Amino acid sequence: MLSILIPTYNYNVVPLVSELILQANTLQIEYEILIQDDGSTATAIATQNNNLSDFPFVQYIQLPKNVGRGTNRNLLVERAQYHWVLLLDCDMLPVDGFFLSNYIALIQENKESVVYGGICYHHEAPQPDEQLRWKFGTQREAIPLAIREKKPYQHTLTSNLLAQKTILEATPFHPNIQKYGYEDLVFVLELEKKGIAINHIHNPLFHENLESGAIFLNKTEEALDNLKELIETKILPPKATRMSRWSRKLDFFPANTLIVLLFNVFRKTLVRHLTASDPKLFLFDFYKLGYYMYLIHKKK
Repeated sequence: MLSILIPTYNYNVVPLVSELILQANTLQIEYEILIQDDGSTATAIATQNNNLSDFPFVQYIQLPKNVGRGTNRNLLVERAQYHWVLLLDCDMLPVDGFFLSNYIALIQENKESVVYGGICYHHEAPQPDEQLRWKFGTQREAIPLAIREKKPYQHTLTSNLLAQKTILEATPFHPNIQKYGYEDLVFVLELEKKGIAINHIHNPLFHENLESGAIFLNKTEEALDNLKELIETKILPPKATRMSRWSRKLDFFPANTLIVLLFNVFRKTLVRHLTASDPKLFLFDFYKLGYYMYLIHKKK
C-alpha cells in the first residue's frame, strides 16, 4: 500500500522511524520504510540508523558517496515497491498518533494524486543560538492550511509529501542539482507546469532539527549561491522566488551599488545580530537580498 521514503545525511532517524513503525503496525497496512544515507560522514549516527534494518519492512541503504538531495530522492522512488509514496525529511517527527492514518484515509478514497500535510515547530522557544532558525520556521514555513490552500504550489515542501509513484517517476527531482537549495521549488514548479494539482491538508510534522544561527546563515548563503546558478542555467525562471524578483527590480544603478555597499559595510554586524538571542527577520531578509545582489554584482 505505502512506501515511506526518508533520505538522510548525518542525522539520527531512529525516533522518526520508530514512531512510523508503531503507527503503521497499529493500522495493520502493507508498508515499507526505506532510509537512504547520502554518504554520511558521521559513522556513529550511520551505525545507529543501520540498526533499523533489523525491523521487518525497514531497509537502510548507505550510498558510497554524496549524490545530492534530489538524486537521493529519485533513487528512493525507484526502489519503492508500492503505488503510493510518502516523502519525509529525516529531521521530522509526527505531531500525534494519527499521522499515517490521515494519509491512509486519503489513499483509500483515491481522489488525490499529490498531497502536502504541512510542517510545524514546537511553541517553546529554543536555545538562544537557535532563535533565527526557529523564528524563520514558525513564521515562514509553518503556514496555516487556509493560507496554503490559496497558493498551493507556493507553499509546498517535499518534507511531508504524499504522491503516487507514477507521478514521481514522470516528474523526478532535477538530476543536475547537486548543491543545497531550491531543489524543492524546481520540483513543485514542474508539477505546476504539468497541471498536476497539489491538495493541502492539515497533517503536519514537527521540524526537529534547529540549527544554530551561524549554520543556518551558511546554509542560506549556499542556497542563494545555488539559486543564482539555477537561474543562470535556466533551470529556474528569473522570477521564481521573491528574492530573485526583488533583485531584478533593484538591479539598476545606483540601487544595486547602494545595497551591495550597505551589505558589505554591515555584514559582520548583521551576522552578530542574526546569531544572537533575538534576531529580527526583516534584517535576515535584508541579509539575503544583500548577499544575493552581492553575488550578481560580483559577476559583473
